[in-house]
Amino acid sequence: MALSSSSAVRPQILICTLIRSETLLSSINQALERDRYYKVVQSSDADAFFKTVVQDRFLIDCLIIEQQPDLDKVIRRLHREAIVLPLVILTETVLDETEFSADPALVGLILDTSRYHTAEVQVVQTEVPQLISHIERAIANFLKLSPQSRLPHQLETEDLSTLSAFGETLAAQQQRLSEKLRERLGYIGVYYKRDSQLFFRRFTKEERESFLLELKSEYRDIILSYFRQGSDINQQIDAFVHKVFFADMSVSQVLEIHMELMDRLAKKLKLEGRSEDVLLDYRLTLIDAIAHLCEMYRRSIPREL
Repeated sequence: MALSSSSAVRPQILICTLIRSETLLSSINQALERDRYYKVVQSSDADAFFKTVVQDRFLIDCLIIEQQPDLDKVIRRLHREAIVLPLVILTETVLDETEFSADPALVGLILDTSRYHTAEVQVVQTEVPQLISHIERAIANFLKLSPQSRLPHQLETEDLSTLSAFGETLAAQQQRLSEKLRERLGYIGVYYKRDSQLFFRRFTKEERESFLLELKSEYRDIILSYFRQGSDINQQIDAFVHKVFFADMSVSQVLEIHMELMDRLAKKLKLEGRSEDVLLDYRLTLIDAIAHLCEMYRRSIPREL
């Protein structure tokens, strides 16, 4: 069934489920009905599920799928349709990594269990009462997902056009979902419930270097577009700030990124015999980015309603 236009304007997170167990579905409804910010569109049949997802892919905010024998077939169909959304997979059992800790090869296999994309969240069914926190984690992971992230093997075997469509859809969905959380839920939704395991300070050295390179590249694009007519600069700054926020980075780290880029540009201008004064205008860019970030941190603090 298609979502009505009226449901798109309500301040709710829209969940589409593919659940065949009535007992499990009842548990999901009980877990979500306590929070008025969630609305569920239910399907027990794969065809009905796909009809809804294909038609309303830009209204749905998260998918919940029960582990089932044809799960891989469902995932492959999502890939073929270039549909990319946050996903929670409800599994019957969870692998115990401690049983395999003596064998690094097996540990690697256990940690590499993603089927749809690397931001998906797999939850054992006994944890359904805490489903809201898992949905929030799936959304937070999804907003940090990079088009360059490792893709599941099912998608890697597809043609380049499918990969390109997947990346374009990812960017569009991240932007839409970010705007929805900010504008409809204020920042009270998932924003202050970030996953501390994804904080910058917990990254490995290699992960930090890679993440910083990505941030610096995005900030350079912001600088180049800031005074350009017709640019989507607000969206660019939002995307940059969201990554900084979810990684729990400080304002001083943003300042370091700005100053490093300004130093590089100043050296380039000096070599070309041009004045560095033009770079002073880009203090506005820094102020804009820091203002966005400070506002996110300010409004992310839980407050009495």
